[in-house]
Amino acid sequence: MSSLPTAAELEARLREALVPTELEVIDESAAHAGHAGANAEGRGTHFRVRIASPLFAGKPRVARHRLVYDALQVFIAQGLHALAIETL
Repeated sequence: MSSLPTAAELEARLREALVPTELEVIDESAAHAGHAGANAEGRGTHFRVRIASPLFAGKPRVARHRLVYDALQVFIAQGLHALAIETL
């Protein structure tokens, strides 16, 4: 299996794909210890993304979230289990 994704890797991918004007990526994995999809390392499985992008203009929330999911799809195979998205 590939190494677990990091907040920095998610941030770099989102900056490349969505050219955000605001972006915060938080690894919340440690808070989910014992939950489905969590691992013993306490990192790399549960993330929160707060993002604003000009690509979101005129799009409903579901479409904005889909853009974020599409950009991060590659990390699913690396162990990304849960993603909380806040589009601004």
